[in-house]
Amino acid sequence: MGFESIQSKMDQEDANMTETIIKPQEGPDGSMKVIVTRNGPYIISGGVPLIVAEICNDNEGYCRTWKIVNRYPVKEQYALCRCGYSENRPFCDGTHANVRFNGTETAGGEEYLRHPRITHGPELELADYEGLCVHARFCMRAGGIWNLTEQSDIPEARNTAIEEACNCPSGRLVLRDLRSGETVEPVLETSIVVIEYPAKGEHGPLWVRGGIPVVSADGKPYTVRNRLTLCRCGKSRNKPFCDGSHVQF
Repeated sequence: MGFESIQSKMDQEDANMTETIIKPQEGPDGSMKVIVTRNGPYIISGGVPLIVAEICNDNEGYCRTWKIVNRYPVKEQYALCRCGYSENRPFCDGTHANVRFNGTETAGGEEYLRHPRITHGPELELADYEGLCVHARFCMRAGGIWNLTEQSDIPEARNTAIEEACNCPSGRLVLRDLRSGETVEPVLETSIVVIEYPAKGEHGPLWVRGGIPVVSADGKPYTVRNRLTLCRCGKSRNKPFCDGSHVQF
């Protein structure tokens, strides 16, 4: 089984969101953008589709697939809550001003992108940007992606590792195909996904997909990535990005 056989259809609600595994598609034409406002919401412009999707478990209790539960009508511009207190989530209702939300951005120079932990395997190499973990838990099935990478000369292990990495919404887990030398990335609909995990009662981050630029309140652009996650609970210590603080262990 090769990359081409690991697929899903975005318009099928119970299908895995990982599509044919190839290089990421080109970024948008520049009209789509996420602007982080100072101690306020995210301003989304350019007609970015907004979707709500749930993480679904398999019969063994492992996170396995995504289910689209809502697609909002496309708007040219809208504001998404990042303080976690809006009564109209995922949209902002101005509550951040009443609660005196401190949304100071602390991501800084994005040092967490510079020194990933590397797991070497015979056919795959895994770069693990641990600081980006949002606890989506797709990486735990079949012994975990780290073990699967080390066994990537076994077709089943290789394909499962690819599936798990490409389901990682934050881009914490990034595989490189040692045969081609290319990074393995899913083709994703250019959109923002509100992540929910009903099995755990967790309200996850905003999954920004397809290379949509994120710009800080100071006007500085963050690194454009195929997949990244933004905090929407207000608790992250790596604002504007999610660091998994919404999860209560």
